Amino acid sequence: MSMILFACVVRVRDGLPLSASTDFYHTQDFLECRRRLKTLALRLAQYPGRGFAQGGVFNIHFSSSGDVACMAICSRQYPAAMAFCFLETLWWEFTTSYDTTCIGLASRPYAFLEFDSIIQKVKWHFNYVTSTQVESSLEKIQEELEFQPPTVLTLEDTDVANGVMNGHTQMPLEPAPNFRMEPVTALGVLSLILNIMCAALNLIRGIHLAEHSLQVAHEEIGNILAFLIPFVACIFQCYLYLFYSPARTTKVVLMLLFICLGNMYLHGLRNLWQILFHVGVAFLSSHQILTRQLQEKQSDCGV
Repeated sequence: MSMILFACVVRVRDGLPLSASTDFYHTQDFLECRRRLKTLALRLAQYPGRGFAQGGVFNIHFSSSGDVACMAICSRQYPAAMAFCFLETLWWEFTTSYDTTCIGLASRPYAFLEFDSIIQKVKWHFNYVTSTQVESSLEKIQEELEFQPPTVLTLEDTDVANGVMNGHTQMPLEPAPNFRMEPVTALGVLSLILNIMCAALNLIRGIHLAEHSLQVAHEEIGNILAFLIPFVACIFQCYLYLFYSPARTTKVVLMLLFICLGNMYLHGLRNLWQILFHVGVAFLSSHQILTRQLQEKQSDCGV
């Protein structure tokens, strides 16, 4: 019977599976096709847009846009245009359900497993719908395929592309680095709030001084920069605390230096207590950034 047997949603940049339909097929050919689909998912960034891998009994169809790709295992007789129409529908359903931030921050396989119910619903619809019922969408896909034909692979290509040849053992892959940070602490939240407060004060004073200076003289440009540069540094300190960044120590020292020098320059416009407050918040934030480490990578369990 001509039908869609399996579908999944993956992240393009690293092939991380985000959601998948439940398996009801356990034949040797199908399981082998599933294995090669996982291999192909790791290489999707090399095949932008649409494509399919041909096999003996099953075909793998894939369609990607942005950092989200949808993949499906279909019987060989299933029309390619219908398969791509299914994948496009699935892509729209997923991207309207989850924003790009959630997708980008996903760190474990099948983080959106609840989307399985939507996959099953759309899959059932396309398995039992007639081409006339999706005629308008199907015509659009067919025109796009004629204008830009999909990439055509064979299932063997998915292994060859991944360095696996007949008679050779696949080399073990190094685990991808895990950039998940330790949980935010109460003191860390306090440092974020104080940093945002300092940034807001610097921005307000800087804008106010800029408006005044444009009407009076251009001699206050140094004071304006002394407000705005620490503003940027405070915002960047918040970013460094929340997200991992390479060379974090160097960036922390630079931001601290900018804030300290800016406040020293503003000695005539701020009293000693105000300067000590801004510098103290900068030191607190720097300490919190440097003490918040990466979590140790935990082994992920497949579904």
